[in-house]
Amino acid sequence: MIKSNILDQVNEQVSKAISNSPFTDVEKNLKSIVIAILNKLDIVTREEFDTQQKVLAATREKLEKLEQQLEKFKQQA
Repeated sequence: MIKSNILDQVNEQVSKAISNSPFTDVEKNLKSIVIAILNKLDIVTREEFDTQQKVLAATREKLEKLEQQLEKFKQQA
């Protein structure tokens, strides 16, 4: 029980020291800076990227079909 009490006190002291340290402010500021930079870079989410990739694949497929039809028309003429 004494060991438990000592560990609780140490844990409490460490928690206080961390909460009062400037590192928490640095972490918050760093996160804000990173988020601001990422927003300026116009980065898309993985979901948006996957959606656009599917649209592009469908468009390519349509283009290939149209090119085949065009080639058939040229051969008939």
